[in-house]
Amino acid sequence: MEKLSYAKAGVDTHAGDRAVDLMKSAVEATHTKDVFGGTGGFAGMVDVSALKEYRRPLLATSTDGVGTKIEIARAMDIHDTIGQDLVGMVVDDIVVVGAKPLLMTDYIACGHVEPERIANIVRGIAEACQKVNTPLLGGETAEHPGVMGADEYDIAGAATGVVEADELLGPDRVEEGDTLIAMSASGLHSNGYSLVRSILKHSGWTLDRDVPELGRTLGEELLEPTMLYTAACLEMKEAVGGQLHALSHITGGGLGANLSRVLPAGLAGRADRSTCPVPPIFPLLMQLGGVSDQDAEDTWNMGVGMVAVVKAEAAQEVMRISSRHGINAWHLGEITKDPGGAEGERRISGTKGVQGGAALLRGNWKLQ
Repeated sequence: MEKLSYAKAGVDTHAGDRAVDLMKSAVEATHTKDVFGGTGGFAGMVDVSALKEYRRPLLATSTDGVGTKIEIARAMDIHDTIGQDLVGMVVDDIVVVGAKPLLMTDYIACGHVEPERIANIVRGIAEACQKVNTPLLGGETAEHPGVMGADEYDIAGAATGVVEADELLGPDRVEEGDTLIAMSASGLHSNGYSLVRSILKHSGWTLDRDVPELGRTLGEELLEPTMLYTAACLEMKEAVGGQLHALSHITGGGLGANLSRVLPAGLAGRADRSTCPVPPIFPLLMQLGGVSDQDAEDTWNMGVGMVAVVKAEAAQEVMRISSRHGINAWHLGEITKDPGGAEGERRISGTKGVQGGAALLRGNWKLQ
């Protein structure tokens, strides 16, 4: 009988060690003064002595992946950009409640460990963590031969942050008369790629196709990393204090579904679509796939990546801070009493299991 081994079963532990060696410097570059211990341990640790200064610290946590955008990365054989998508999807959900990220971890499952590819993925995560001043404290790379194809992989991440209880952002703070400030997206971010891939399949367009209106290939556009909002949002909170009432990260479900989640029952966020400069990738995909305006806005961010709900007098400062961080911002609308819908408006409420306020979308998207 043939003698079996872990290697013959398809798991190459030496390749895993090689991947760790390749990514180690990138991971360590994210470590702040609060990180306790080095890399390679069973658990990452961070010194939270500073929390003793909090009156009532609340821990916030979030976990996510990047969905089928990974298939675009695999097809393009470019693996060092989706890490920023992962960080954006996880850490920017934490900042929505006003929390400062303390740490992040990642998980990669693959059919076969190819050290350079794994290291490139983690390097992208680490570089994005540096941008939002969040230590990448640890992770796991799991080889699943026979379950996943040799070139297949998936990634996920989790993060933890902290916020003072009486500084928590959310529906309880939102008031009638507040202003909605939109912050631009860098593109599709990492939502709706199952629809994107279906459009490409049925249209026959390939990822290496040069698209003049995009100024690059279709694949390059689809791999554009997610905009990171954490640093800008934390600065807004510091600058305007209690005048920042809520934040909404515009991810799966689009503007209406995500905005309504941070509003209280009885109030509505009246948002004017015509104020939004829609990046050209959206009308292009809509035309290629025959996607309706409603399906598009229920799937993609349409160029709005984050929305701040602020007192009217703080709006200009919030927009200035956003601009200093390289993020275009504009007046999107305002908070009103919920009229239950009006002619020419689309009312969205009760999404993601949240029974709160409503988003009222009016006007037409500014499709270029």
